[in-house]
Amino acid sequence: MHATVVTLFPDLFRPLLEQSVFGRAVRRGLLRVDFVDLREFGEGAHRIVDDRPFGGGPGMLLKAEPVLRAVEAARARHPRGARTVYLTPQGRRLDQARVRDLAAASDLVLICGRYEGIDERALELLAPEEISIGDYVLSGGEVPAMVLLDAVARLRPGVLGDARSPEEDSFGAGAGLLDHPHYTRPLDVRGLGVPEVLRGGNHGAIAAWRAAQALARTRERRPDLLPPGGTPGTAPGPATDPP
Repeated sequence: MHATVVTLFPDLFRPLLEQSVFGRAVRRGLLRVDFVDLREFGEGAHRIVDDRPFGGGPGMLLKAEPVLRAVEAARARHPRGARTVYLTPQGRRLDQARVRDLAAASDLVLICGRYEGIDERALELLAPEEISIGDYVLSGGEVPAMVLLDAVARLRPGVLGDARSPEEDSFGAGAGLLDHPHYTRPLDVRGLGVPEVLRGGNHGAIAAWRAAQALARTRERRPDLLPPGGTPGTAPGPATDPP
């Protein structure tokens, strides 16, 4: 996978690219992430990329032309074409179904907004997919872009040590439930033990216990993930924003 990120702050991504699972995938050539610095497309001697919004109001707005030129430069790095995503609180909320969809793409361009957002005319011309990571506001799109990249990378072939891992995580491709509880050594932690079924070696019983725990945890913590009637093994449709 090759992803190009359009941002004013490329250095914010350095820890993601250099550490943990994502960093190993980059070093192994499974993932490639590069950047287009929006400031390089700013106007005038001072590389201005923002201005006050028409109609008044607080804050500054990213100007259309620098964004247009930066995204066009990013797209030019993907001769086969790339899905373009704008990270914004106004977008459709990111869920695991959308992550799987994006992970099937080999090329991505991610646009990170700042300040009060981007001049609407740039968005009309670029027509990106708009994605939100939640119903709250951050200072810019860099953290949401990192969230999206990390979630997508986990589903790319070879990135995780065990190909079964993403299927068994919360929201996995099976029933779409939350994950079951996990335990490791020692057997006793301040008086709390480990369920006997996990110590018995009966893999059928272990699988049944885990399935029951996942369903119970989902009913308790995220009943919205269950279909009408809460039938096990049937995942709900993708979440949509309220009208």
